[in-house]
Amino acid sequence: MPNLGPLELIIILAIVVVLFGATRIGDIGKGIGRGISEFRREVRNGDDKTEPEPEKDAASTGEKKA
Repeated sequence: MPNLGPLELIIILAIVVVLFGATRIGDIGKGIGRGISEFRREVRNGDDKTEPEPEKDAASTGEKKA
């Protein structure tokens, strides 16, 4: 795949603006940024949640089976 030069990037940007509109591009960028930050936060905080919780059986809880 050849490298993209400045002219190609300008043409791609112009096509995106025509397809989505200038205001919609800002909303799309904001949504992508929020999604990435949410993903990073979950990856960072999810490490301590990877171990499964131990299951409680009826004997340890004192419940009787019917």
